[in-house]
Amino acid sequence: MNNYIKYFALLVFFSMFLFGCGGSSAIISTPTENIDSSPIKVSPLTENELKTWSHLDLVKDTIPGMSVEKAYSDIIKRKMGKPVIVAVIDSATDIDHEDLDDVLWTNENEIPNNGKDDDNNGYVDDIHGWNFIGDTYYEQFEYVRLLASGDTNNPRYTEAQEKYNEQFQKYSQLKINSSKLLQDVIDADNAVSKHLKKKDYTQKDISAIKTDNKELQDSVALIDYIFSIDRYDTVEAFKEAVEGDLMTISIRLDYHLNKSHKGRKTEDNPNDLSDVGYGNNNPRPTVKTESHGTHVSGIILAERDNDIGVKGVANNAKLMAIRSTPNGDEYDKDVALAIRYASDNGAKIINMSFGKSFSPHSDWVKDAILYAAAKDVLIVHGSGNDGHNIDLNKNYPNDIINKTSEISDNYITVGALTPRYGSSMVADYSNFGKVNVDVFAPGSEIYSSLPENEYKLQNGTSMSAPNVSGVAALIRSQFPNLTAPQVKQIIMDSGLPINTKVVVGESETIENLADISKSGKIVNAYNALIMASQIGNQ
Repeated sequence: MNNYIKYFALLVFFSMFLFGCGGSSAIISTPTENIDSSPIKVSPLTENELKTWSHLDLVKDTIPGMSVEKAYSDIIKRKMGKPVIVAVIDSATDIDHEDLDDVLWTNENEIPNNGKDDDNNGYVDDIHGWNFIGDTYYEQFEYVRLLASGDTNNPRYTEAQEKYNEQFQKYSQLKINSSKLLQDVIDADNAVSKHLKKKDYTQKDISAIKTDNKELQDSVALIDYIFSIDRYDTVEAFKEAVEGDLMTISIRLDYHLNKSHKGRKTEDNPNDLSDVGYGNNNPRPTVKTESHGTHVSGIILAERDNDIGVKGVANNAKLMAIRSTPNGDEYDKDVALAIRYASDNGAKIINMSFGKSFSPHSDWVKDAILYAAAKDVLIVHGSGNDGHNIDLNKNYPNDIINKTSEISDNYITVGALTPRYGSSMVADYSNFGKVNVDVFAPGSEIYSSLPENEYKLQNGTSMSAPNVSGVAALIRSQFPNLTAPQVKQIIMDSGLPINTKVVVGESETIENLADISKSGKIVNAYNALIMASQIGNQ
C-alpha cells in the first residue's frame, strides 16, 4: 500500500503542476537595505489576503505583493490621470463582464455594426478590438504543425520530432495513469460508502473504520490520503479534479499533438503576412472555458470602484480586446498583425501572456515589436511556464538577437512570484534567465475575472505579466510624458532587490534573483510611481 500511496502522491503533484498584477509631507520609497530581514509569513493567508495578495506590501504584510494599495492610498489618492489604452493580445475576452464592460476602449472612428470599414484600417466594425482567429478554438502546437508540413529540410525538424515523441509518450501514459487513478478512487469511494452505509462520510468516519479485509484497508487508506490533501474538501471534489485533468490530457492528445488536426478556420494563408482582413470583430469567448483573456484583463484594469469582483491594478485604463491565441499555439502572423493593430489604434501598452518554443516566422513578430517601438508602445510579456532558463532554451516571442542583444527597449519580460516570501517565492513553473527575463511579479494564486461574471484564482506567468502591465498603465496615466523605454526602466529600477536565495525551475536549483533576471528585483508599484514622478517632472 505504501508504494501505491507514493505513486498516487506523485501523480497528484504532477497533475497539479501541469494544470494548472493627502498631506504635504514627503513620500519616501520603500527602503531596500533591510528588505531581506523582513519576517517570513508563517500563518496561512486569509481569504481576503489570498484574493488581494498581489496588491499588498512586503514590509507591512510580509507578502511579496506590488504595494498597489499603498500606492493608491499614499500617492494616487483621487488623481485619475490620463486614460491609457491597454491592448490585451490573448485568447477571447468577455467584454460584457460586469468588471470589464465599463472600461472598454471604443473605436470612435468606426460606426458600430454597419458592415463597413469606416476608418479604412482594414477591419470592419472593429469597435472594441479584433478577433484574428475567427471561429478557431483548438489548434496544434507549432512543432506539430512543422511535422505535419513534412518539411524535413527545416533545421528544427529533428528537434520537433524528438519533442513530439517525448510529449506524446508522456501524455499517453498520463492518460492511462489518470484513468486508473480515477477508477481506483471511484471503487474505493463505493467500498467505503457501502461499509459505512452512507455517501456523505467524513475523515473522522474513515479513521474509525477497523477491518481485517485487505481490499477495504486499501480503500480506506486511499480515501484517507485524499482527505489529507488540503485543496480537496471531499472525495467528490477530488474526482472532479481528476476528471478535469483527464479532459485536459485528452485535448492535448486529440488536438495539440494530433498531426492530422486542421484547426484554423479563417480563410487566409498563415504563411503570407500580406494576406490580411481575415477574422471578425467579436473577441468574446467561443465557449465558457475560454477564460484566459478575461482573467488577464481583469488583473490589469477590472473596475476599481464598482464594489464587486476584483480591483484591477490600473484605475484609468481602457481595454482593447484582441483575440489571437487559440487553445494550442498561436500563429506568428496573427501575433504580428495584432501588435500592429494595437499600435495603430492608440494602445500605449500591450500585454502578451502566451508563448511557444517554435516560431517559424519570428522575424515577423520582431518587426512588429520594432513597429510598436516606433509608436512608443510598451510590450509586456510573460516569461513562460516550463521552469526553464530561457537564456538556454528557446522561447517565443522575444526581443533578443545574437543571444544577448535586444532589438528595442520597449519590451519587458516577466517571471512569476508566489505569495510566500522567502526561498519559495519564485514559482517553480516560472521560466527565468539573466538575459531574457527582466523582472519578477505576482503570478501564482491570482484572483481575477472569468467569463459570465465569475472569478477564480489562476497561476502562471500569464498572470505576472498583466500585473506589470497594470503598473505600467498607472505610470503612463499619471505621467503621460514618459516614453515606453522610460517606463520599462522605471519598473526595473524601482523594484525591490531581493538577496535571499530562491529555489528555481524544474531542477530546483538555488539561485540569487540577480542571477535569474536582468534587474534582480520584484516589481513595486509604490516605488515605481515615486521614481516616475522624479523623472517625469524633470
